[in-house]
Amino acid sequence: MTHAEVANRDDALLRPFLARHRAELEDQLAAWVGIASVAGEPEHEQDLHHSANFIAGLLRAAGFPRVELWPQGDTVAVFAEWPAADAGAGAAGAPTVVVYSHHDVRAAGGEPWRQTHPFTPAVRDGCLYGRGSSDAKGQVLAHLWGIRALLESGADAADDAGAGAESAAPPASAAPVAPPVTLRLLIDGEEELGSPHLAALLEEHADDLGCDLIVYSDTMLLDPDRPAVCTSVRGMIGAQLTVFGPERDVHSGAVSGPSPNPVVDLARVLARLHDEDGRVTLPGFYDAVTTPTAEQRADYAALEVDDDWWLAESGTDRIAGERGFTVPELLWARPAVEVISIEGGDIEGLPRAVIPASAMASLSLRLVEGQHPEDVAEQLERWCEEHARGIRYELEISHTTAEPPYRTPDHPAVDALAEAMRIVWDVAEVGRMGNAGGGPAALLAEALDAPIVFFGTGLVSDRWHAADERVRLDVLERGAATLAAFWPRLAAAFPFGDVGR
Repeated sequence: MTHAEVANRDDALLRPFLARHRAELEDQLAAWVGIASVAGEPEHEQDLHHSANFIAGLLRAAGFPRVELWPQGDTVAVFAEWPAADAGAGAAGAPTVVVYSHHDVRAAGGEPWRQTHPFTPAVRDGCLYGRGSSDAKGQVLAHLWGIRALLESGADAADDAGAGAESAAPPASAAPVAPPVTLRLLIDGEEELGSPHLAALLEEHADDLGCDLIVYSDTMLLDPDRPAVCTSVRGMIGAQLTVFGPERDVHSGAVSGPSPNPVVDLARVLARLHDEDGRVTLPGFYDAVTTPTAEQRADYAALEVDDDWWLAESGTDRIAGERGFTVPELLWARPAVEVISIEGGDIEGLPRAVIPASAMASLSLRLVEGQHPEDVAEQLERWCEEHARGIRYELEISHTTAEPPYRTPDHPAVDALAEAMRIVWDVAEVGRMGNAGGGPAALLAEALDAPIVFFGTGLVSDRWHAADERVRLDVLERGAATLAAFWPRLAAAFPFGDVGR
């Protein structure tokens, strides 16, 4: 049977198979979420290794013949490979795909968790709560269960075909023993830190990671009921701006009035980041921006994102940002500068009534097509020279973890993925969207010299990086079914021809 025939035969079996095994998927995810694999905290270094070994064990049990742990800074990445089955054009003619995701998670501090302890997973109303459930351990397990669904439901189909045939005749097709594409999984162990050692890892293991396509699974869907293929991610560069006042904390009653107050000075500087129309005021910030294009605007408009729906989904009470653009355009096609945190004065314990010696703000600059992190870093430096003139300050820019934006080129894999989503979601058409966040997509594409397609199972309402993170189990199940339906269609579309990164 051809890959297309295998896909059409097995589609109807994918969801029932996954529904029968949802409890097993849920148990695996709960056990993994229970491992506090927090990136960047020394007390959790062993948890990161525990997490890597946990998913490595699940991959081996699922059938991956090669699974390895690769040192990555103070943590460890997981690599797994499963060569393609000799089906259709044969393994030699099958594409090789690198699947990228991560197993490290964000710290669970900040606002209190009310549904459960961050690393004591709990299932309520069809959602599994716990840090990492959606970002991104659930997304990794969607891939694992997608493989299982494809192979084991295919085995069910082969058994059914054989049972209905005459004893002297072979079954309609043999049960598949491997995927129709060569799969290479790379599960990052420090994505939440900006993957500072990923470039070196990719260079060291270049021979192991050669591929025709990268599937990047650390993204979100728009809505469980409006499937759309993600075709872009924004870039990012972070910075810290520290403003200084007196040489040391000083009792406000002794110096209040003539003493400079770094908290006030910092607030004044930050207030100048945007003008009255919500535009970023960095010099030249928009010079290279060309998005949204007419095509993107049409794609986003077709999604029919209602402002009231977005406010409810995102848990906010008003829409801010640059005037003249819709919510999808602001999220996926326009750059932004956000203040992530501000520290100054007594933020813990009883106040001491002092003017603090310094105040600090963390900035996150989100970039779109045309912008480059180094150019934006220079723009931020020039902006500070102008708007913090007369103030003693220090600007630190995180060049090592900066990420350029990335957009998927025209590629047969996009249509194959859209078709898989269309079938699983049972809709007439699948839209196109972007991802408001970032990640090392551009680095992967350049280092592996391969284009990227995106598929994730997260939702805005999953509360990434916030309290009570959760994943909808029905969405995770649909994600696994989509991936199972995708691989045969991708194999049928190969060779891909001359396409860009």
